[in-house]
Amino acid sequence: MRDIVFTRQGGWIPNVIREDGELKLTLGAGADANHDPRTFTFSISEAHLAVIREDLARHLLLWSAVLPLCDAAGTRGRLDEDAAVALLDPILLAAPSDVDALFRRIPWDRSRLIAHGADIGLLERGQVCAAMRGATETSNGKRAQEYRADRRRAERGAVLGPLDAAVLRYTGQYLHGATVPRRKPDAVDPALLPEVTRVIATAEQACAGMRIGRDPRRGKRATDKRDWDRMETTVQAAVRRAHPELVDDAVRTVSFLMCSEAADRSRNTPMDDDAEAAGHSPDLGGSARKTVLSFTDDKGVEKKWRRDGPRTATAEFWEFVGDRSAGDNEVFTIEDEEMGEGIQLHFYADSLARITTLRKGDGRSEPEYRVEHSLVDGIGGYRNLVSAFVRGGCAALEHHGPWMSDVAEFERARRRRGAR
Repeated sequence: MRDIVFTRQGGWIPNVIREDGELKLTLGAGADANHDPRTFTFSISEAHLAVIREDLARHLLLWSAVLPLCDAAGTRGRLDEDAAVALLDPILLAAPSDVDALFRRIPWDRSRLIAHGADIGLLERGQVCAAMRGATETSNGKRAQEYRADRRRAERGAVLGPLDAAVLRYTGQYLHGATVPRRKPDAVDPALLPEVTRVIATAEQACAGMRIGRDPRRGKRATDKRDWDRMETTVQAAVRRAHPELVDDAVRTVSFLMCSEAADRSRNTPMDDDAEAAGHSPDLGGSARKTVLSFTDDKGVEKKWRRDGPRTATAEFWEFVGDRSAGDNEVFTIEDEEMGEGIQLHFYADSLARITTLRKGDGRSEPEYRVEHSLVDGIGGYRNLVSAFVRGGCAALEHHGPWMSDVAEFERARRRRGAR
């Protein structure tokens, strides 16, 4: 038989129950192997219950000291009840100076107290009882999160000024630097918002006209890392030059915001428009002589493009790549069977082969091909080569070389580039 004897409105604050006639403190902490909350209990006395009822601060301090014991129990271990019981008198019944001394010797959950209104300065000085004078039953988890974020920054030597903190709040990255940034002006102190806006305007001016294209080699919504790095470098340099007082965390969050927004614009642009924005002209006119192109991947999947279709050949091809490209599928081919020529893209090697039919097979002899290889500089290089081939075939690729028909020579060139 279990009855609740005392509970507070804070939800997770430990309750006092009576189980088979015995008073116990019960609390939820951690999770089991199935990620369900674990519940721990240990015995207390009537004297302990009286303090818990009347003194919120002592109740919270006890909770803070017991939580590390719950963590030590892990997903399936037992609570060290003797250790938990040993905390009762020193925390609930001792003088404040003795409680402070105890907390200098034992592990305790600082964030839990901060969430319930503890004075951070007094906690840092070891005056835990005084720090809890303004404690509240309701919890403010964001306050504890901000404290942990500040501690992480302090550990690596980063100290935020008011403008730095405001910039991080504006992008939503004050708590977690890995969070995708968003514009949140309402999160900023109105007195600091004009200064934050000036910082953002500096970044916007620096990257005006720049874009982050897509990289279908890594999926339909992946973006070009080189474009991202270029924009990031440009924005950070401009912001540091115009606002030298900002710390690195603030500068990085602004560049992250600019790059994320540019990447989102690219992901939401149709593939045809994406190619044009990247500086590649539409291939409709140049490929008028082509009636059909065949796209294939390394798994043998094929897709046909026809001149009378609604979309350009390059848009169709890069969508095909975005749909099919994977770690074990990195070779894609575009073939013009009518002209007897094609190109093969080797994403794993940053290279491309152009293939020209010199003599067709006639049943008595095999066809003869000329195969020439060239190194490719990132997704931008691939886009240029694909567009050139679609517009003018293998002949249009001549000035995109050098082209190497000797495989050994090409491998040496590839190794030299890799060594750089």
